[in-house]
Amino acid sequence: MTTTPDQRAEARNRVIESARRLGVELNEQELERWMNSITEATGDSDITVDHDTGVFGHKVSMLDFDPKDLERFRTIGRIVEFDDVPGVVETALALSGSAAQSKVQTHPGDCDYFERVNIIAPTRAEACQILSRIMREKTINSRSGDNFQLVELKFGSYPQDVIRDEHSYHKGSPISWSPDDVVAGQIEVSDLHGNPMTITWDSVADDPGWCKLDWVIADPVRRQLANASNMLDVTWEAPDGTITPLDGYLDGYFQEIYLDAESAPIFSKLVKQVSTDVMDDYVTQLEKEVKKYFKPDNPNYGKAAKRLYNIFRLNGQYEEAAFLRELFDEPAALLYQVHALVRTVKDAIDQGAVFDIDHILDQTDELILSVIKVLEGEEELEITRHLLRLSRCISRQQEGVPLSPQVEAARAEVMQIVNNFFYEKMMALPTIKSYIDGLHA
Repeated sequence: MTTTPDQRAEARNRVIESARRLGVELNEQELERWMNSITEATGDSDITVDHDTGVFGHKVSMLDFDPKDLERFRTIGRIVEFDDVPGVVETALALSGSAAQSKVQTHPGDCDYFERVNIIAPTRAEACQILSRIMREKTINSRSGDNFQLVELKFGSYPQDVIRDEHSYHKGSPISWSPDDVVAGQIEVSDLHGNPMTITWDSVADDPGWCKLDWVIADPVRRQLANASNMLDVTWEAPDGTITPLDGYLDGYFQEIYLDAESAPIFSKLVKQVSTDVMDDYVTQLEKEVKKYFKPDNPNYGKAAKRLYNIFRLNGQYEEAAFLRELFDEPAALLYQVHALVRTVKDAIDQGAVFDIDHILDQTDELILSVIKVLEGEEELEITRHLLRLSRCISRQQEGVPLSPQVEAARAEVMQIVNNFFYEKMMALPTIKSYIDGLHA
């Protein structure tokens, strides 16, 4: 979408006026750079390569990536990535989520990765067995190290409605495995009548479904704890060259930043198979997620704002995208990171054999300082009180003091403030409110 300089100036001025009216601080120079760049992003290909760093991705996504943290992400990527197997497994690792938008989201919650894994095999069944094997090998080989601990992974789907650890799961929902479960090769559940059942790793391999791994990492660069995840998009390449996604859907590429130029041929081969309607499908999926995060029983307006930003920057609503872009740099957005890190602290404590208790307490101190920096009055006092209690519980772990009540209380208080901030700002801009209302109509 190409616009004239006068049109861009008018749009920029409208964003500036809206931000001032709503009390949102903005960097006018950065706003101008972004609006000029995104409206001029044209050409035969929608993929852009940064020849200085070797990273590549969709031309709109590349506008939001800051390479200053590239080595940090590559270092963590070496923990979460899968290895190629010549002639059998080929991969392309990318950043996704807030990690891929570091020019926008200066307070990302987690280190999210996305990896395309293409398996070359005579049959689909053999491709599934290869995936089962490399997932199990990855679990065992990256279970723990000096600065990381694998927490859980998703692999396979429940073959029927079951009860597990007093929670019910529907047939077809993804199965969560702890590293110990994977080593054992099975989990214990019961059917809805209370009859015990054993689900084995091998029995669900033919329908791998959603594949994802989650670690807690002691970030060597920022010297803080972080959650790192790797979501896999697994495909089978048949002898005739036909490529089939094992979960039934080949993901789009509108939010990934690929970290290694050597994976470009694999990426290109796979995206040629993407549906011509892939952008429409992507936007439709994001709209469904926006509706989900607006549900009154468990709202998350910060996540809704992130998805609306991705919708608007792709469908040409650049004024709305530019306005949302500025919200992620607001002080209250820092609390989104606090919300994520409180959970990370708990995960680290649960994996206490790997992470030093003083390191975890240092992380908790940083959370308290972040809250003090951002908030004031009763909100500051309430959240700080919960975090101080959490810190005391951590330091007394040898006494068996439970963490969950303080973790959940602190996260709930933080989320309420984050929700209030994003909801108020988004709904105060008429065009964004109209779009959201239209989704719920």
